[in-house]
Amino acid sequence: MRAYVAAIDQGTTSTRCLIFDHHGRMVSVAQHEHAQHYPQPGWAEHDAAEIWRNTLRVLPEALADAGLSADDLAAVGIANQRETTVVWDRTTGRPLARAITWQDTRTADLVEDLNRGPHADLFREVCGLTPAGYFAAPRLRWLLDHVPGLERRARSGEIAFGTMESWLIWNLTGGPDGGVHVTDVTNASRTLLMDIRTLDWDQRLLDALDIPRELLPEVRPNAQVYGECVVGLPGVPIGGAFGDQQAALFGQTCFEAGEAKCTYGTGAFLLMNTGDQIPTSEHGLISTVAYALEGQAPVYATEGSIAVAGALVQWFRDSLEMIRSAPEIETLARRVEDNGGCYIVPAFAGLFAPRWQPDARGVVVGLTSYVTRSHLARAVLEATAWQTAEVVEAMAADTGINFARLKVDGGMTANHLLMQSVADVLAVPVERPLVAESVSLGAAYAAGLAVGYWPDLQGLRDNWHRAAVWEPAMSDALRRRERAAWDRAVERTLHWVHDDDVAR
Repeated sequence: MRAYVAAIDQGTTSTRCLIFDHHGRMVSVAQHEHAQHYPQPGWAEHDAAEIWRNTLRVLPEALADAGLSADDLAAVGIANQRETTVVWDRTTGRPLARAITWQDTRTADLVEDLNRGPHADLFREVCGLTPAGYFAAPRLRWLLDHVPGLERRARSGEIAFGTMESWLIWNLTGGPDGGVHVTDVTNASRTLLMDIRTLDWDQRLLDALDIPRELLPEVRPNAQVYGECVVGLPGVPIGGAFGDQQAALFGQTCFEAGEAKCTYGTGAFLLMNTGDQIPTSEHGLISTVAYALEGQAPVYATEGSIAVAGALVQWFRDSLEMIRSAPEIETLARRVEDNGGCYIVPAFAGLFAPRWQPDARGVVVGLTSYVTRSHLARAVLEATAWQTAEVVEAMAADTGINFARLKVDGGMTANHLLMQSVADVLAVPVERPLVAESVSLGAAYAAGLAVGYWPDLQGLRDNWHRAAVWEPAMSDALRRRERAAWDRAVERTLHWVHDDDVAR
């Protein structure tokens, strides 16, 4: 019996390969970062060819680190940064433009036209989403409009569109020589093009954005054998794919309605399982597919997406040069007892859930001569905690479910001060599992289920073990006072006016 399962975690800043055993324990990891391209303010791009090259590098490195070969793997699953949009030539396999990432804001005008037009209600009814620049289809429409010849070639079937899992699966299974062009339901649900009930592309939505169906991949369940690797891991079945945040929900074994997790990475993403119910949000949340297993009805979720979490620490390190490495921020922040009255609202690309204000811009408020870089470090961490609180409150208002605890994962959970801050502002325990790599584990679980490596969901639940818990310690009075100060800071971001807006 093949004793391990691999996961490819294609993220916003890097591509990794992780290998897991039957108990869900990580036995090796390999990682390579890729370049971030910002050609204009508000634009964010990746080189999909570079990401593919990095994928081919991490696969053998992870195997070598564990002393394994591809023959030891039962399957491989893929998790990916969602909404990032790639188009490529089906014959040459080359990307036809840089991938436009989920952080990019260039489609704001297009989205504004959609929301003012006759189809806005159709999008909400069919795909469960309000048109926003966050999703993939407006980026695809932008590429069709701005890359010379792309529209014509799209209609002739010469090119393919996909999010990152589609791009990797196509290449792994042969690329121009018979590559499989598929996507999974969770990534498809983030395009603005899929019917959230039928789990297939909807022609009315395609027509609304004038997207040729010839471009699109086939929509598949999350746990299903899509094909075998021809390169990278020759002979290993690709047993599933997941958008990264749904992968984390699955990896955290949140299989029952009301169970929730928050992943803290470049951004922060809080999802709550809502079972067979498709929630309608009145408080700025997103309805999405949580997962779909082959032959079973889909499970849905409500989501609050925070654009900037770990990215704020990176900004503090790289742009302000206040620290030399990300972990140093906790040591620096612990030098002081509070933020000194300073608050940072990181609306670098507007504000996501629950406010959805694309024109908001980040602010630092409450500066006095008393404030040091230690106070700023604490304010950086607290910004993520308060944004989490806003999303939790929106979920409680929409669903009537008050959180009893919050499961957490992702790289930022290594920061104990941040996790304590989250527990304090939510006033509930925060729990981190023994395997904090829930995104990768969720992709591995999907692949393992598809090939029978794990028998069922209960087998996955048996693997979940708590490694750390943070209990709330902040008084109610202090929490209310701090929250009022945070709300005042957020109001500053919402009243931002660009110079060019004034000129108009």
